[in-house]
Amino acid sequence: KVSALCLSLFVLFCWSLENHLVIAPQSPVLEIGTTFTATCMIINTDEVTADDLYWTISKTTVPKEQYTKINKSAVNVTILITDETVQWLFCMCENKSPSVTLNGGQFIHGIFLTKGYRPGKPENLSCIAVQEQKQISRAVRCEWKSVGRQTSEVPTTYTNYTLKTFETETFNATTQDNHTVVPLNLFPHHMTMEFWVEAHNKLGTIESDHLKNDANCFIKTKPPSDVEVLAEKDFPTSLLIRWKLPIAVEYAKLTYEIRFCAHGSHNWTYVPRTDMSNDITSFRLQNLQPYTVYVIQMRSRPLGLTEWCGYWSDWSVNTTKGTPEDRPKSKPDLWTVTGDSTNGRRVLFICKDPVLANGRILKLTYNLTIEDHKFKNQSWESLPVNRSETDSCSNQREITVIREIQLSYKQSVRLDVIASNSVGKSPVASLIMPPKANAHDPVKELKVWSHGDQLWLDWKPPSRADVSEYVVEWVRGEQLDWQRESGSTTSTAIKGNLEKFVCYNVSVYPIYSRRIGKPASVEAFLEQGAPLEGPNVKLVGKPGRNNAKLTWTVIPLDRRRGFITNYTIFYTSGTETHNITVPGNITSYTLTSLSSNTKYDVCIKASTVRGSANGFNHSFTTLKYATGEIELIVVGVSLGFLFVVVMTMLLCVYKKDMIKKNFWPQIPNPGESTIGNWSPDYPLKAETPKENYLSGISVLDVDVCDEKSLFEEDKASHPLRKDKYLSEEHSSGIGGSSCMSSPRQSVSDNDEGGDMADTTASTVQYSSVVASSGYKGQTPSSQSQQAVFARSESTQPLLDSEENPDMLVPEGSRQLARFPRQPCFTHAAENKDHTNPAEFKQLEMEQLEALDFCPLEEDSEQTIPTDEQSSNWLPTAPSSSYMPQLGGYRPQ
Repeated sequence: KVSALCLSLFVLFCWSLENHLVIAPQSPVLEIGTTFTATCMIINTDEVTADDLYWTISKTTVPKEQYTKINKSAVNVTILITDETVQWLFCMCENKSPSVTLNGGQFIHGIFLTKGYRPGKPENLSCIAVQEQKQISRAVRCEWKSVGRQTSEVPTTYTNYTLKTFETETFNATTQDNHTVVPLNLFPHHMTMEFWVEAHNKLGTIESDHLKNDANCFIKTKPPSDVEVLAEKDFPTSLLIRWKLPIAVEYAKLTYEIRFCAHGSHNWTYVPRTDMSNDITSFRLQNLQPYTVYVIQMRSRPLGLTEWCGYWSDWSVNTTKGTPEDRPKSKPDLWTVTGDSTNGRRVLFICKDPVLANGRILKLTYNLTIEDHKFKNQSWESLPVNRSETDSCSNQREITVIREIQLSYKQSVRLDVIASNSVGKSPVASLIMPPKANAHDPVKELKVWSHGDQLWLDWKPPSRADVSEYVVEWVRGEQLDWQRESGSTTSTAIKGNLEKFVCYNVSVYPIYSRRIGKPASVEAFLEQGAPLEGPNVKLVGKPGRNNAKLTWTVIPLDRRRGFITNYTIFYTSGTETHNITVPGNITSYTLTSLSSNTKYDVCIKASTVRGSANGFNHSFTTLKYATGEIELIVVGVSLGFLFVVVMTMLLCVYKKDMIKKNFWPQIPNPGESTIGNWSPDYPLKAETPKENYLSGISVLDVDVCDEKSLFEEDKASHPLRKDKYLSEEHSSGIGGSSCMSSPRQSVSDNDEGGDMADTTASTVQYSSVVASSGYKGQTPSSQSQQAVFARSESTQPLLDSEENPDMLVPEGSRQLARFPRQPCFTHAAENKDHTNPAEFKQLEMEQLEALDFCPLEEDSEQTIPTDEQSSNWLPTAPSSSYMPQLGGYRPQ
């Protein structure tokens, strides 16, 4: 150490000859969480002072508050070591002198900071020496728990020390792990040994607690060998165990531990240590169940100077052995499965072997008694049972069907059963099925829930207090099992093997002195999951216009895997998707507010508490019209049309006169006039007017005539009149001409007597002309009546009598007359028999003006009246029309 110190001082001296800064200490190892103080001194120069010095760490300047000035050439700095990062601490000088700038390396000096943790005290030291072959190994393995932290720059090293007390010999082994093996020359049986561990690094050293005890307390032997189990026929409740010592008694004395369980069970039963003696090689197990297979294991442990100590050996391999048979000590477990039938109840009696069968059940002997009004005893019957030894020894008891009977609701039945094995018979088991009306009350408020890997039940007892026991039944499809509980129990767990994601119907039956009461039932799952499939949806009937009724199937129990909490209905039309959530206890729903004539895709999702599953899609299209809507429209339209027709008919009947006046005005029919048969020599006979007969339209077909010449001749004979019937104002403008004549122009009543101009559509309608006196001197007939003349579509001016409306006769007196169309002839051709042509022309003009008819064709000659006669000429009949032959006479 002195030589190393001298060498360091020499190196520092040589280095200081070239530098102007010195730092102390040079290479420290620092404990994390503590403070560190370093000193920087100026040597071999007066150019700088302590005020020019400053410190940096990790390229960060240390604040001035952490400096301490010793003198003008030395300064201290104090920093806190907070992390495990390796850092450099530099002392530097400010550039105030040219020499400092030129010799910068001589004014810089640094310290490398090595950081670490002090070693922690090792804990939980244990050392063990295992058995090899027939002796204990010389290598002792020790383990401990390292305490504290360490860094890679400051690692912790452990040294394990072993001390033999009598030999005062120490063995050690060094390692950086938390375990090591200490080699010994020979294991010191029956001697005291001491073990400890020392932890050390650059920051310090610390020792663990010392472990000191007898050497045999640090050994671990092998388990007992050649373990043998024997069954004795006379002792059906015991087994004899024998074994060999794993190590010689000279090396170590041992104590033992035995455990056993029924085959297939993992509930071990340990033999109390107080029943075991030290250093033995056999033991008898007692109070076992007859005809039961047991699995047996053993282990050993050494004894110290005063008491047992050391380590238990491993357990021996399994040794299996069954106890002998014995007479059954418990009753058979009777139960029933009840269902309704056409005549009453169907009762199936089933049975499980006694819990303490103590052997293989060979047969069941039963007696069935049915009570109607009195007991009817029957003889005992035997039912052989074929069971293998494996089934009899297993914990899962087989179910045997005894008998099935038909029972009315008013009858009761009692079954007595005895189970027998090769040694003897069991006690009698009895079960009574009372009438249905006499069944006692069930338990109250039954609850079932899952906890861990079991289903737990809780209930309240019924109102009656004479319950002897309860039967807990669980059914899965066709599989059934049950267990019995005492009458004072109100909570239990199902002890059978239950499966996850399976629905069980759990029921609790109270038993009243062997009589079965009414059950209380609840469905339950040991564990729920998401359904494996969704429901299948379909339509009920046909979809409507705005609605559709859906129904879906219930998911089978084996595919449901949980309770359905709700259904979600998804229905899509185009890009719009709607959903409706309904409770899980319904299987149908009616969609409303749908669009008409629209295709929808429907899918239903079933959900449990653990997930959901979708069913298959179903498509349908809504109707364009609702059911009965078309019929309603047709009926409505028909009724509306019928109403309009009826109202129209009623309106026509009620307003027939107005309609007749507006649509069918009263136009006289010239065809009914008697003027066609008139002769000047023979006055027409008056005709009686026809009652309630509307005059028709008098139509006179007139061919094209040379009317112009006729008018000219008339103008030459008579001056133009200014009467009203010659004016255009008294001519009707309705319709066109009835005659096939050329267009005419009405005669104006102007005194200048302008010529008539030809027009293409100037016509007048026939007018009614009333004559009360003779025309131009003519004498009316003795039966003088008002004459009504029909006015034709002509340009002929009205007669004088037509201008007076007061002279009109009643409508009923008018006659219809149809005159054939006759050709017109010129006056010159037909006037050869007359001596006064001018007078004839004047008369012809007046007749044409008065009647506006074309001349009618007559077979006989007619004489045109003269001026003297014309003044007294009138039709003889009131309804007759004066129709003279104009334009001359046609030759015969």
